[in-house]
Amino acid sequence: MNGPAITLDIQDGVAWLTLARPEKRNSVDPAFALRLYELAEQCAADQDIRCVVLTGSGKFFCVGGDIDAFSAAGEAAEAAVGALARSFHAGIYRLATMEKPFVTAINGPAAGAGLSLAILGDIALAAASAHFTSAYSAVGLTPDGGASWWLPRLIGMRRAQEILFTNRPIGAEDAAAIGLVTRVVADDALRAEASAVATALANGPVRALARCRALLMESANTDFRVHLDREAASIAESAGAAEGREGVAAFLAKRSPQFA
Repeated sequence: MNGPAITLDIQDGVAWLTLARPEKRNSVDPAFALRLYELAEQCAADQDIRCVVLTGSGKFFCVGGDIDAFSAAGEAAEAAVGALARSFHAGIYRLATMEKPFVTAINGPAAGAGLSLAILGDIALAAASAHFTSAYSAVGLTPDGGASWWLPRLIGMRRAQEILFTNRPIGAEDAAAIGLVTRVVADDALRAEASAVATALANGPVRALARCRALLMESANTDFRVHLDREAASIAESAGAAEGREGVAAFLAKRSPQFA
């Protein structure tokens, strides 16, 4: 009997989600998509979880949709792929909007929906051996997982067009240089670096970081004056909250803040 498509391990306030289909290069099938949503909801709701990390098992991060499943659907492919994409998107959206920071530790190649998952992190750490490919148009498909929304915002329209239209592989160093990922880490240091980053975030002002996440998400589609009003409301709420009061007090006392 196969195990879960994604495993959950909680350590010191950090939830580690590990894509666990190495024999299928961590590709996305219906069980994977449902599990992603269920774990995203669990992480969002559990107040003891203060940061979430997503990584892959084996040599790959995620190669995207399970093409074998697409083929098996035959004449029902439109309905089957549509249902899979909507299920996958539920998990993507929850991870993008939960009120806690999200880190991706990209341990190997990421393609298609795997690219979408990789770039979803607030902090995206790429192993030196990782590389990134759109892959969609190579098999006559179009993006899912939010790739066509994130790519222009992260790297600009021209680069997004090239990535989606040509499927040019992008190495880890180039990905960092153009802003596709945050930075590159040696393969054997990826887990430790992701843990250090996640621990620092988990020990930080998580509720303020949640407000930062919301402001950044809203900024893409909000009028500037409206956004300024939202920033004003957000910083005021943060200043009045326990984190803000502790942060100010710690600054004045020249000590490290203790965020609960």
